[in-house]
Amino acid sequence: MNDPIKTFNTCDICDERKAQAGDALRVLPPVFRDFGAINAFSGPAVTVKCFEDNTLVKAACDSPGEGRVLVVDGGGSLRRALLGGNLGRAAEKNGWAGVIVDGCVRDVAELATYRIGIRALASLPLPTEKRNEGQRDVAVMIQGVPVRPGDWIVADADGTLVLSQPPQ
Repeated sequence: MNDPIKTFNTCDICDERKAQAGDALRVLPPVFRDFGAINAFSGPAVTVKCFEDNTLVKAACDSPGEGRVLVVDGGGSLRRALLGGNLGRAAEKNGWAGVIVDGCVRDVAELATYRIGIRALASLPLPTEKRNEGQRDVAVMIQGVPVRPGDWIVADADGTLVLSQPPQ
C-alpha cells in the first residue's frame, strides 16, 4: 500500500520533467482550494465522471483506497456538492491519499479535520440527487486537463500535477 502521506515537490518534478510537458507532465489550473487536513499528497488516479450525482463518488470512498487519489470529474458544477463530511470520513478511513473534485464539497469544517488531501473548486451546502448515474475508471477532463486511470497525481502547496509515470 502507498503511504498516503508520501509527498513530492511539484516544482522539482516540473524542473526535472519540463521537456515532457504535454502528455507525460500535465498541470491542473490553479483553481482548486484545499479542504482536507493534508495539503500535500500523491498516488495513482482512480477516476469518476458524474454530474450533480455522487452515487459513484460514495461507492469509491467506501472502497479500499490503497493510497490512491480519487479524481472526480463533476463537470465543474457549482450547483451541488459531490463530497461532504460522511464521504470525506469514509475516504480517510479507507486509505485514500486524496480526493480532487472538479466541482463542490460541503461540510468544510468537518473535512478540514480529516487526514486526507481534499481539493475542490468551492464549497456549497446543497447535496446531490442520487440517480445512480456516472462512470468509473474512464478518462476524464479536469478543467481541460486529461486524467486517465492509473496516471500519477502529485499535489502540494504549489499545485497539482498529473504524470504518466510515478515520480522517483
